Amino acid sequence: MPRLLRLATFNLETLDDRAADFEERLAILKPQIERLRADVLCLQEVNAIETAPKGPRRLAALERLIAGTLYADYAIHSSRSRPGLRIADRHNLVILTHLPVLEIRQIWHDQVTAPLWRSATRLPAKPEPEPIEWDRPILFVRLDLGLGRVLNLLNLHLRAPRAAYIAGQKADRERWHRMDGWAEGFFVAGVKRLGQALEARRLIDSLMDADPESRIAVLGDFNAADREAPLRLIRGDPEDTGNPRLARRALVALERGLPEGQRFSIIHHGQPVLIDHILVSRPLLSWYRGIELHNEMLGDELVSPMLAKGGPESYHAPMVASFALPGRARKKADP
Repeated sequence: MPRLLRLATFNLETLDDRAADFEERLAILKPQIERLRADVLCLQEVNAIETAPKGPRRLAALERLIAGTLYADYAIHSSRSRPGLRIADRHNLVILTHLPVLEIRQIWHDQVTAPLWRSATRLPAKPEPEPIEWDRPILFVRLDLGLGRVLNLLNLHLRAPRAAYIAGQKADRERWHRMDGWAEGFFVAGVKRLGQALEARRLIDSLMDADPESRIAVLGDFNAADREAPLRLIRGDPEDTGNPRLARRALVALERGLPEGQRFSIIHHGQPVLIDHILVSRPLLSWYRGIELHNEMLGDELVSPMLAKGGPESYHAPMVASFALPGRARKKADP
Protein backbone atom coordinates (compact mmCIF):
# COMPACT_ATOMS: atom_id res chain seq x y z
CA MET A 1 0.00 0.00 0.00
CA PRO A 2 1.22 3.57 -0.66
CA ARG A 3 2.45 5.52 2.33
CA LEU A 4 0.26 8.42 3.44
CA LEU A 5 1.73 11.89 3.80
CA ARG A 6 -0.24 14.32 5.96
CA LEU A 7 0.29 18.10 5.70
CA ALA A 8 -1.40 20.36 8.25
CA THR A 9 -1.74 24.04 9.11
CA PHE A 10 -2.89 25.66 12.35
CA ASN A 11 -2.86 29.28 13.55
CA LEU A 12 -2.32 28.95 17.31
CA GLU A 13 -3.17 32.62 17.96
CA THR A 14 -0.29 33.96 20.03
CA LEU A 15 1.04 30.83 21.68
CA ASP A 16 2.94 32.15 24.70
CA ASP A 17 3.73 30.34 27.97
CA ARG A 18 3.75 33.66 29.85
CA ALA A 19 -0.01 33.97 29.40
CA ALA A 20 -2.10 33.45 32.54
CA ASP A 21 -4.25 30.82 30.84
CA PHE A 22 -1.39 28.82 29.32
CA GLU A 23 -2.04 25.58 31.21
CA GLU A 24 -5.66 25.67 30.05
CA ARG A 25 -4.46 26.32 26.50
CA LEU A 26 -2.20 23.26 26.63
CA ALA A 27 -5.12 21.08 27.71
CA ILE A 28 -7.14 22.25 24.68
CA LEU A 29 -4.43 22.49 22.02
CA LYS A 30 -2.56 19.22 22.65
CA PRO A 31 -5.48 16.99 21.56
CA GLN A 32 -6.05 19.23 18.54
CA ILE A 33 -2.52 18.86 17.18
CA GLU A 34 -2.38 15.13 18.03
CA ARG A 35 -5.59 14.55 16.09
CA LEU A 36 -3.91 15.97 12.97
CA ARG A 37 -1.32 13.14 12.89
CA ALA A 38 0.73 15.34 10.60
CA ASP A 39 4.04 14.47 8.98
CA VAL A 40 4.49 18.20 8.39
CA LEU A 41 2.75 20.67 10.69
CA CYS A 42 2.80 24.36 9.73
CA LEU A 43 2.08 26.70 12.64
CA GLN A 44 1.49 30.44 12.82
CA GLU A 45 1.70 32.91 15.73
CA VAL A 46 4.22 31.12 17.94
CA ASN A 47 5.91 33.45 20.44
CA ALA A 48 9.43 33.11 21.86
CA ILE A 49 11.23 34.18 25.04
CA GLU A 50 14.78 35.40 25.61
CA THR A 51 17.11 32.97 27.33
CA ALA A 52 19.22 35.95 28.46
CA PRO A 53 18.95 39.73 28.01
CA LYS A 54 19.49 40.40 24.29
CA GLY A 55 20.48 36.74 23.92
CA PRO A 56 19.01 33.91 21.85
CA ARG A 57 15.28 33.25 22.01
CA ARG A 58 13.53 29.91 22.64
CA LEU A 59 10.16 28.64 21.50
CA ALA A 60 9.44 27.59 25.08
CA ALA A 61 5.65 27.55 24.70
CA LEU A 62 5.87 25.32 21.63
CA GLU A 63 8.28 22.97 23.39
CA ARG A 64 5.73 22.53 26.18
CA LEU A 65 2.89 22.08 23.69
CA ILE A 66 4.54 19.23 21.78
CA ALA A 67 6.02 17.48 24.85
CA GLY A 68 4.53 14.00 25.15
CA THR A 69 2.98 14.14 21.68
CA LEU A 70 4.01 12.45 18.43
CA TYR A 71 5.71 15.76 17.51
CA ALA A 72 8.09 15.64 20.48
CA ASP A 73 10.90 14.20 18.33
CA TYR A 74 10.16 16.27 15.22
CA ALA A 75 12.65 18.86 14.05
CA ILE A 76 11.53 22.46 14.71
CA HIS A 77 12.16 25.00 11.94
CA SER A 78 11.26 28.62 12.72
CA SER A 79 11.23 31.96 10.96
CA ARG A 80 13.44 34.73 12.32
CA SER A 81 13.36 38.48 12.77
CA ARG A 82 14.00 40.74 9.77
CA PRO A 83 17.83 40.75 10.13
CA GLY A 84 17.66 36.94 10.48
CA LEU A 85 19.89 36.83 13.55
CA ARG A 86 17.47 35.23 15.99
CA ILE A 87 13.90 34.03 16.42
CA ALA A 88 11.41 36.91 16.65
CA ASP A 89 9.67 37.59 19.95
CA ARG A 90 6.13 37.41 18.47
CA HIS A 91 4.19 35.57 15.81
CA ASN A 92 6.82 33.25 14.39
CA LEU A 93 6.10 30.78 11.62
CA VAL A 94 7.11 27.23 12.56
CA ILE A 95 7.34 23.98 10.62
CA LEU A 96 7.49 20.71 12.54
CA THR A 97 8.48 17.57 10.61
CA HIS A 98 10.21 14.21 10.86
CA LEU A 99 11.08 14.32 7.15
CA PRO A 100 14.63 15.10 6.01
CA VAL A 101 15.03 18.80 5.14
CA LEU A 102 17.05 19.53 2.00
CA GLU A 103 16.77 23.32 2.25
CA ILE A 104 15.19 25.87 4.53
CA ARG A 105 15.05 29.66 4.16
CA GLN A 106 12.78 32.56 4.84
CA ILE A 107 11.63 34.78 1.99
CA TRP A 108 11.29 38.43 3.00
CA HIS A 109 11.61 40.95 0.18
CA ASP A 110 13.79 38.48 -1.73
CA GLN A 111 11.30 38.29 -4.60
CA VAL A 112 9.57 41.68 -4.24
CA THR A 113 11.23 44.97 -3.25
CA ALA A 114 9.34 46.95 -0.61
CA PRO A 115 7.26 49.58 -2.46
CA LEU A 116 7.83 53.24 -1.58
CA TRP A 117 4.95 55.35 -0.31
CA ARG A 118 4.75 59.03 0.68
CA SER A 119 2.20 59.21 3.48
CA ALA A 120 -0.72 61.56 2.96
CA THR A 121 -1.72 61.81 6.64
CA ARG A 122 1.43 61.18 8.71
CA LEU A 123 2.12 63.68 11.53
CA PRO A 124 4.62 65.18 11.38
CA ALA A 125 4.70 64.92 7.59
CA LYS A 126 7.77 63.56 5.82
CA PRO A 127 8.69 64.80 2.36
CA GLU A 128 10.44 61.60 1.30
CA PRO A 129 8.65 58.30 0.55
CA GLU A 130 9.25 55.38 2.91
CA PRO A 131 9.24 51.63 2.18
CA ILE A 132 6.17 49.57 3.04
CA GLU A 133 7.70 46.35 4.38
CA TRP A 134 5.83 43.12 5.10
CA ASP A 135 5.24 42.19 8.73
CA ARG A 136 6.40 38.58 8.32
CA PRO A 137 8.41 36.37 5.98
CA ILE A 138 7.40 33.23 4.13
CA LEU A 139 9.02 30.12 5.63
CA PHE A 140 10.12 27.82 2.80
CA VAL A 141 11.41 24.23 3.05
CA ARG A 142 12.34 21.53 0.56
CA LEU A 143 11.60 18.09 1.99
CA ASP A 144 12.98 14.71 0.92
CA LEU A 145 10.09 12.29 0.33
CA GLY A 146 12.35 9.42 -0.71
CA LEU A 147 12.96 7.77 -4.08
CA GLY A 148 14.28 11.07 -5.44
CA ARG A 149 11.00 12.92 -4.77
CA VAL A 150 10.98 16.43 -3.31
CA LEU A 151 8.21 18.51 -1.76
CA ASN A 152 8.50 22.31 -1.87
CA LEU A 153 6.45 23.74 0.99
CA LEU A 154 5.57 27.33 1.93
CA ASN A 155 4.22 28.24 5.36
CA LEU A 156 2.75 31.73 5.31
CA HIS A 157 0.69 34.17 7.35
CA LEU A 158 -0.57 37.14 5.37
CA ARG A 159 -1.32 40.49 6.97
CA ALA A 160 -4.82 40.79 8.47
CA PRO A 161 -7.13 43.40 6.84
CA ARG A 162 -6.74 45.81 9.76
CA ALA A 163 -5.37 49.32 9.38
CA ALA A 164 -1.60 49.62 9.74
CA TYR A 165 -0.08 52.21 12.06
CA ILE A 166 0.22 55.78 10.74
CA ALA A 167 2.35 58.13 12.89
CA GLY A 168 0.34 60.81 14.68
CA GLN A 169 -3.04 59.40 13.65
CA LYS A 170 -3.98 57.23 16.67
CA ALA A 171 -5.35 58.36 20.01
CA ASP A 172 -4.55 54.96 21.55
CA ARG A 173 -4.26 51.31 20.53
CA GLU A 174 -7.85 51.12 19.24
CA ARG A 175 -8.95 54.68 18.37
CA TRP A 176 -8.02 56.78 15.37
CA HIS A 177 -8.02 60.59 15.36
CA ARG A 178 -9.26 61.04 11.78
CA MET A 179 -11.11 59.01 9.19
CA ASP A 180 -8.53 59.68 6.46
CA GLY A 181 -5.74 58.53 8.81
CA TRP A 182 -7.54 55.23 9.37
CA ALA A 183 -8.23 54.95 5.63
CA GLU A 184 -4.57 55.34 4.77
CA GLY A 185 -3.66 52.74 7.41
CA PHE A 186 -6.17 50.36 5.86
CA PHE A 187 -4.66 51.01 2.42
CA VAL A 188 -1.13 50.33 3.71
CA ALA A 189 -2.30 47.07 5.31
CA GLY A 190 -3.73 46.03 1.94
CA VAL A 191 -0.40 46.75 0.23
CA LYS A 192 1.40 44.61 2.80
CA ARG A 193 -1.03 41.71 2.38
CA LEU A 194 -0.97 41.78 -1.43
CA GLY A 195 2.80 42.26 -1.44
CA GLN A 196 3.27 39.12 0.63
CA ALA A 197 0.96 37.24 -1.74
CA LEU A 198 2.93 38.49 -4.76
CA GLU A 199 6.17 37.35 -3.15
CA ALA A 200 4.67 33.89 -2.59
CA ARG A 201 3.49 33.75 -6.22
CA ARG A 202 6.91 34.77 -7.55
CA LEU A 203 8.58 32.09 -5.40
CA ILE A 204 6.14 29.50 -6.76
CA ASP A 205 6.88 30.59 -10.34
CA SER A 206 10.63 30.39 -9.73
CA LEU A 207 10.20 26.78 -8.55
CA MET A 208 8.14 25.97 -11.63
CA ASP A 209 10.68 27.68 -13.88
CA ALA A 210 13.34 25.34 -12.49
CA ASP A 211 11.08 22.28 -12.70
CA PRO A 212 7.63 22.39 -14.34
CA GLU A 213 6.75 19.20 -12.44
CA SER A 214 7.48 20.70 -9.02
CA ARG A 215 5.38 19.34 -6.19
CA ILE A 216 4.42 22.45 -4.25
CA ALA A 217 2.19 22.99 -1.21
CA VAL A 218 1.27 26.38 0.26
CA LEU A 219 -0.24 26.25 3.73
CA GLY A 220 -1.23 28.85 6.27
CA ASP A 221 -3.40 31.74 7.33
CA PHE A 222 -4.08 33.78 4.18
CA ASN A 223 -6.46 36.20 5.94
CA ALA A 224 -8.46 36.01 2.72
CA ALA A 225 -11.49 34.06 1.53
CA ASP A 226 -11.87 32.22 -1.78
CA ARG A 227 -12.44 35.13 -4.18
CA GLU A 228 -10.41 37.78 -2.36
CA ALA A 229 -7.40 39.26 -4.12
CA PRO A 230 -4.51 37.70 -2.10
CA LEU A 231 -5.79 34.17 -2.59
CA ARG A 232 -6.53 34.73 -6.27
CA LEU A 233 -3.06 36.18 -6.74
CA ILE A 234 -1.35 33.10 -5.26
CA ARG A 235 -3.64 30.57 -6.98
CA GLY A 236 -3.46 32.10 -10.46
CA ASP A 237 -6.74 30.69 -11.80
CA PRO A 238 -6.99 30.47 -15.63
CA GLU A 239 -10.04 32.76 -15.62
CA ASP A 240 -7.86 35.44 -14.00
CA THR A 241 -4.82 35.06 -16.27
CA GLY A 242 -6.92 34.56 -19.40
CA ASN A 243 -4.26 32.19 -20.73
CA PRO A 244 -4.98 28.43 -20.78
CA ARG A 245 -1.27 27.77 -21.35
CA LEU A 246 -0.66 28.99 -17.79
CA ALA A 247 -3.20 26.57 -16.30
CA ARG A 248 -0.52 24.09 -15.22
CA ARG A 249 1.01 26.86 -13.07
CA ALA A 250 -2.25 27.48 -11.22
CA LEU A 251 -2.55 26.07 -7.70
CA VAL A 252 -5.53 24.04 -6.56
CA ALA A 253 -7.45 24.96 -3.38
CA LEU A 254 -8.05 21.58 -1.74
CA GLU A 255 -10.84 22.85 0.51
CA ARG A 256 -13.10 23.14 -2.53
CA GLY A 257 -13.56 19.39 -2.23
CA LEU A 258 -15.42 19.84 1.08
CA PRO A 259 -19.19 20.37 1.23
CA GLU A 260 -19.87 24.11 1.16
CA GLY A 261 -21.38 24.12 4.66
CA GLN A 262 -18.12 22.76 6.11
CA ARG A 263 -15.79 25.30 4.46
CA PHE A 264 -14.94 27.62 7.33
CA SER A 265 -11.88 28.02 9.54
CA ILE A 266 -13.08 30.99 11.62
CA ILE A 267 -16.43 32.42 12.69
CA HIS A 268 -16.41 36.22 12.53
CA HIS A 269 -19.42 37.88 14.18
CA GLY A 270 -21.66 34.93 13.33
CA GLN A 271 -20.34 34.59 9.77
CA PRO A 272 -18.38 31.39 8.96
CA VAL A 273 -15.37 32.26 6.78
CA LEU A 274 -12.54 30.19 5.32
CA ILE A 275 -9.26 32.13 5.57
CA ASP A 276 -6.86 29.24 6.26
CA HIS A 277 -5.98 27.26 3.15
CA ILE A 278 -3.96 24.44 1.62
CA LEU A 279 -3.04 25.01 -2.03
CA VAL A 280 -1.11 22.51 -4.16
CA SER A 281 0.43 22.28 -7.61
CA ARG A 282 -1.02 19.92 -10.22
CA PRO A 283 1.78 17.32 -9.90
CA LEU A 284 1.15 17.08 -6.13
CA LEU A 285 -2.62 16.91 -6.74
CA SER A 286 -2.14 13.51 -8.39
CA TRP A 287 -1.26 12.11 -4.94
CA TYR A 288 -4.11 13.87 -3.13
CA ARG A 289 -6.52 11.65 -1.17
CA GLY A 290 -8.53 13.86 1.20
CA ILE A 291 -8.81 16.91 3.44
CA GLU A 292 -10.11 17.46 6.98
CA LEU A 293 -11.12 20.76 8.57
CA HIS A 294 -11.49 20.40 12.35
CA ASN A 295 -14.01 23.16 13.04
CA GLU A 296 -16.55 21.33 15.22
CA MET A 297 -15.78 23.31 18.40
CA LEU A 298 -14.95 26.64 16.80
CA GLY A 299 -16.05 29.73 18.72
CA ASP A 300 -16.83 33.17 17.31
CA GLU A 301 -13.57 35.18 17.33
CA LEU A 302 -15.40 38.40 18.24
CA VAL A 303 -18.26 37.19 20.44
CA SER A 304 -16.69 34.28 22.35
CA PRO A 305 -13.87 36.29 24.03
CA MET A 306 -16.48 38.69 25.44
CA LEU A 307 -18.58 35.85 26.84
CA ALA A 308 -15.65 33.79 28.13
CA LYS A 309 -12.70 36.11 28.74
CA GLY A 310 -9.31 34.47 28.27
CA GLY A 311 -10.70 31.44 26.43
CA PRO A 312 -7.88 28.92 25.92
CA GLU A 313 -8.70 27.76 22.39
CA SER A 314 -7.58 29.16 19.08
CA TYR A 315 -10.33 30.78 17.03
CA HIS A 316 -8.83 29.20 13.91
CA ALA A 317 -9.63 25.63 12.91
CA PRO A 318 -6.71 23.34 12.02
CA MET A 319 -6.71 21.78 8.54
CA VAL A 320 -4.94 18.65 7.28
CA ALA A 321 -4.63 17.13 3.80
CA SER A 322 -3.48 13.58 3.04
CA PHE A 323 -1.52 12.32 0.04
CA ALA A 324 -0.62 8.78 -1.06
CA LEU A 325 3.07 8.50 -1.92
CA PRO A 326 3.52 5.86 -4.62
CA GLY A 327 6.03 3.16 -3.77
CA ARG A 328 8.79 1.85 -5.96
CA ALA A 329 7.42 0.29 -9.14
CA ARG A 330 7.38 -3.52 -9.09
CA LYS A 331 9.48 -5.39 -11.62
CA LYS A 332 7.61 -7.64 -13.99
CA ALA A 333 8.19 -11.35 -13.43
CA ASP A 334 10.16 -13.17 -16.11
CA PRO A 335 7.94 -15.30 -18.37
